[in-house]
Amino acid sequence: MKKSILFSAILMAGAFQVQAQQDDAVKVDSLSEVVVTANRINLPFKENSRTINIITSSDIKNSAAVNVADLLQQVAGVDIRRRGTGGSQADLYIRGGGFDQTLVLIDGVKMDDAQTGHHTMNAALPLEVIERIEIIKGPAARVFGQNAFAGAINIITKKNLNNSVSLNVEAGSFGQLNGSVTAGVDKENSSHIIHVGRVTSEGYRNNSDYDNGNYFLKSIFNKNAQPIEMTATFLERNFGAENFYTTNSTFNEYEETQNSLLAFSTTFKKNKLKIQPRIYWKRNQDLFLLRRNEPGFYRNMHISNKIGVETNASYASKLGITGFGVELSKIYLRSNNLGNRNRSMSNVFLEHRFSIADNKLDITPGVALTYFSDFKFRAFPGLDLGYNLTNNFKVYGNIGYTYRIPTYTDLFYNDPVTSGNANLEPEEAFAQEFGVKYTTSKFNASIAVFNRDADNLIDYVRNNVAEDVFVATNITEVNTKGLELDAAYNFKFKDYTQTLSVGYAFLDDNILDQNEELSRYSLNTLKHQYTTRLSTQLFKNVRQNIIYKYAERTTGQTYNVWDASLAIKVKQTEFTITASNIFDTDYIESGFVPMPPSNVLFGLRYSFK
Repeated sequence: MKKSILFSAILMAGAFQVQAQQDDAVKVDSLSEVVVTANRINLPFKENSRTINIITSSDIKNSAAVNVADLLQQVAGVDIRRRGTGGSQADLYIRGGGFDQTLVLIDGVKMDDAQTGHHTMNAALPLEVIERIEIIKGPAARVFGQNAFAGAINIITKKNLNNSVSLNVEAGSFGQLNGSVTAGVDKENSSHIIHVGRVTSEGYRNNSDYDNGNYFLKSIFNKNAQPIEMTATFLERNFGAENFYTTNSTFNEYEETQNSLLAFSTTFKKNKLKIQPRIYWKRNQDLFLLRRNEPGFYRNMHISNKIGVETNASYASKLGITGFGVELSKIYLRSNNLGNRNRSMSNVFLEHRFSIADNKLDITPGVALTYFSDFKFRAFPGLDLGYNLTNNFKVYGNIGYTYRIPTYTDLFYNDPVTSGNANLEPEEAFAQEFGVKYTTSKFNASIAVFNRDADNLIDYVRNNVAEDVFVATNITEVNTKGLELDAAYNFKFKDYTQTLSVGYAFLDDNILDQNEELSRYSLNTLKHQYTTRLSTQLFKNVRQNIIYKYAERTTGQTYNVWDASLAIKVKQTEFTITASNIFDTDYIESGFVPMPPSNVLFGLRYSFK
């Protein structure tokens, strides 16, 4: 195995000297042209007065990532704590927030799960159907409501693939064998994107095998009149979960999850008014066995359903742009451990963007009003400010309140070492941010400093080390502050575009000062994080990418991880080699699970036009 890794590394190094890339050069998306859709007021990237990272289609192609979890790991300030390959049970953290405090959206549809945030990344789609990813850092409750406590990630899917079919087969270390078909059908009055894929592995350690299925359908009907968009997903994850939640050597944990979405939406435009209604149904199923081969020993089964309807709108006038929205949803949970629960939710959003001083200064106040049948009314105001020093250089700042209500796991879960607490209060925080950003077609950079003062954070605490049971508890005030820096430079060499991007994040909080027995927030938080990616092309048919990641966690663990990929395209066929953890670094991202050693994945893609 190590020989194959070494061979791949040598092959990539040689490719820098003699390359041979695609029929058409990889197009680098200009950030200044990207319109961010994660807000009710849609704005070009450089006009936004928040810290937003955009992963473009070019970035995805040049990322050396094979799934969304691996892709997000390359963004400073985003901490993806995986428990294996294939994105198995990956938890999502932004700016030190917990995995329950970050919201994932698919084309604006909220994919939060009332059972637990552990399922957040189960909603992530295959890369083949993603157009771009918008990462909103900092509190976003004013825009999205609950769960966007520390940030939000909006996955934007492709609109159409014309009439095409793409076949992809991959094989590699740990018995990895993956296959998928992605097809686009473009008719006179409708268009469709279909993706079917399977991702499997025998595992790199005991009981770490997985068998994942991805099914995606996006259709646009009535294109010539009033287009109606339908999105349907079904994502299945079956995996060995050795030491995911315990260290008991007699256990042999196993988990199966299903995550599905069905959504319909349309857009009405009349003069300066735009209205976007949507209706959706989201379902999640989670089966957990403490002993894989003894289902009767300890078994949890949770099924949650969320049905929602929402309308978002914006209106442009002489006074600026007004964004507003209403959302109504109902959640149903059926569980042998958490009980049968249901919750009604209502959200009203309002914001207005003023542009003054010849459009150099923008001021956007806003508020979210929420109602939960079990937590009553709450209001969360915020304010964004931005000033354009030049056409490409902007300073900005924002302040706002944010919140998260407890999950049903926080409230009611019980096992031999964990106890929920039905008396928990919602988490709340007041956050501030200041930043500057510079954006052109060739170079973009941003730097931001932030501060978050949180109350009632939920953690699992025991009074002393002699106690075995950790109880969900609202802990005292916690201050989190940090700094983030991102930069990317596109330059020409031998008539091809090369890209160098770097990111750095620093995070500091005083949570360890609150209680040294904390478990969820204190363990393994990133203190220093550095990422860089070099995407190069010297010849027509070959491109290569090298990714470097450095991390220092609060546990004292530091590690350096190198990944790389090589792609060779010959007419309609593309060969790929992806090497991960090239130098065989030993490290842990989450809990007690060591990450995979050096591994390689070979791919073959053929496109029919």
